[in-house]
Amino acid sequence: MSEQVLTDVDFHSLELHPTLLKGLDEAGFTRLTPIQALTLPPTLKGEDIAGQAQTGTGKTAAFLLSLMQRLLTKPALTERRPGDPRALILAPTRELAIQIHKDAVLFGAYTDLRLGLAYGGIDYEKQRRQFDDGVDILIGTPGRLIDYYKQHVYTLRAAEVVVLDEADRMFDLGFIKDVRYLLRKCAPREQRQGMLFSATLSYRVMELAYEHMNSPRKVEAETETVTGARVVQSVYFPASEEKLPLLVGLLDKMDAQRSIVFVNTKHAAEQITGKLNQLGLHTVALSGDVPQNKRQVILGRFAKGELAVLVATDVAARGLHIPEVSHVFNFDLPQDAEDYVHRIGRTARFGASGDAISFACDRYAISLPDIERFIGHKIDTAKIDAEMIAKTPAFHFSRPPRKTDGRRRPGERSGRPNGRHGGRSRPTPSSAGKPAADVPKPVDATATSGEEAAKKPRRRRGPRRPDGDAPTSPPATES
Repeated sequence: MSEQVLTDVDFHSLELHPTLLKGLDEAGFTRLTPIQALTLPPTLKGEDIAGQAQTGTGKTAAFLLSLMQRLLTKPALTERRPGDPRALILAPTRELAIQIHKDAVLFGAYTDLRLGLAYGGIDYEKQRRQFDDGVDILIGTPGRLIDYYKQHVYTLRAAEVVVLDEADRMFDLGFIKDVRYLLRKCAPREQRQGMLFSATLSYRVMELAYEHMNSPRKVEAETETVTGARVVQSVYFPASEEKLPLLVGLLDKMDAQRSIVFVNTKHAAEQITGKLNQLGLHTVALSGDVPQNKRQVILGRFAKGELAVLVATDVAARGLHIPEVSHVFNFDLPQDAEDYVHRIGRTARFGASGDAISFACDRYAISLPDIERFIGHKIDTAKIDAEMIAKTPAFHFSRPPRKTDGRRRPGERSGRPNGRHGGRSRPTPSSAGKPAADVPKPVDATATSGEEAAKKPRRRRGPRRPDGDAPTSPPATES
């Protein structure tokens, strides 16, 4: 960790379990961050807490150390099966659940606590077998956890510690009913400890806390600014067709070692990725439709430095700790102000510095006032110079393909040769307005001369034979 975000409080002063201290020492954790210094003393005493802190300041370690300390030093509330957890940690996204599990493995390396991880999209049977081996701390997303619960794979009657991470995101993604369902299945709130953490604590989040927790203490770290103090923020005002050349020019001139480019749609992510790869920038797109195993491979390559640019939707805005991200580009300004905070929080992790650059084009500039109102300050405006615009090919972004149901819409021509009338011809404008005398009369077939009749093609009569030969000529009539 960087010295800028550490307090003078040492982990050894908290009287943690020796196995936890050994894991912290080996991981290089010595002193507490501000949010840890505010939350660990009361939570280690068993108090409920609702904590707010900017992303990347150590919220995960705060609740993991508290619940591990309780499980290591206190007996279980009730008898339980091996697969019934004593602690439940709920996360809104798969990426956040995986990150929490990684930190739990790190801190609990020398304990005998058994970890379980459950999230949707991958390894259904493999995740289910974890419960057969035994689970003390269960980490997961609400949907997959409820799926296993309703199949009686595990119960929550012994869950004496419950943690909600990124609780505001639970509301945004529509998981709050699932969260309440799981909380009602845990031990009574009078017997359990509750911890709620988020980058923002809204009224609806605090209502949830007071509904399912025991008079939680509300703590806030670094409340003077919502965004990271060491994130340098700026905004450009390009035209839509200038955004890609400006992005390429900034990537080249700013020496961006590891950058995340955020967009609002999967279609935009795919297009930008393809165009950056055409220009020789090794880029990969990450969206919600990418399978979970492939998503983990992409994030692993990006974290190792094998990819210079990651183009992503908001699926990568929360819960990911990728070290040394130097630049975050909001290619599209987010339509939710809170998403802006989480996007730029991918840089300047643990006190490092970073740049957050936003493009306010004609389509998404309308979101800028709400963002500035939410973060409490104006974002510095940057001027676009001619040398910033890279000399790239004339790329034009296409609209996403329209989904059709196969039915013809009003005003749309059918696939038949002559529209709705099929093979029938419609009156031409030249003949429609002429008097009857000027309109050409149909030719009388009986009045056709022999010479004209010889020129007309003969019409085939009678059915074809089964072998495909033409029918024979009719027999001559008797005189």
